[in-house]
Amino acid sequence: MRLLETIHILEGEVLNLGYHQERLDRSRYQLGFNDTLHLKLSPPKAGEYRCRVLYEKEIEKIEYLPYKRKDISSFKLVHADLDYDLKYEDRSEINALLKMHPEADDIIIIKDTLITDTSIANLCFFDGTHWLTPKKPLLHGTCRQRLLQTQKILPADIDYRSLKDFSKIAIMNAMTDFQIIENAIIL
Repeated sequence: MRLLETIHILEGEVLNLGYHQERLDRSRYQLGFNDTLHLKLSPPKAGEYRCRVLYEKEIEKIEYLPYKRKDISSFKLVHADLDYDLKYEDRSEINALLKMHPEADDIIIIKDTLITDTSIANLCFFDGTHWLTPKKPLLHGTCRQRLLQTQKILPADIDYRSLKDFSKIAIMNAMTDFQIIENAIIL
């Protein structure tokens, strides 16, 4: 199965490339490839882009797509037993869950009573003192990894029944970075 790396390009600058290279190397190692593929990108010099790198044994395709942020304010809690430990190109299971809930902007996926991720981002919750991120996300995102390494967020098991104990919610991924969702609605 082909894997995907999504990289934020802003005014010609490739953001957080080292974290993407680490995940690409780790993912390929899990697939049984021990050599290193170096990400060599030639992004547009102006504007904001989502760089999509498709790969498996080799890098198969690199494309630069103009990026427009999606406004997210509401989430539907969805129980699902998904495995998404590698960033696969095929997101059909996640997309099917999202499509089942048009009443919300995005979904929060719960696995074994624990919060994992949204359909497109890792999550963080503010307890009044610390920002906590699920210890067991579906995908170990590059933005999440960077914020964990700098200790701006902390890992924790977050049971969906404890969501009322948090005062703020944030999403994070390569494109949004760390984005606090003001007045988030959880359905």
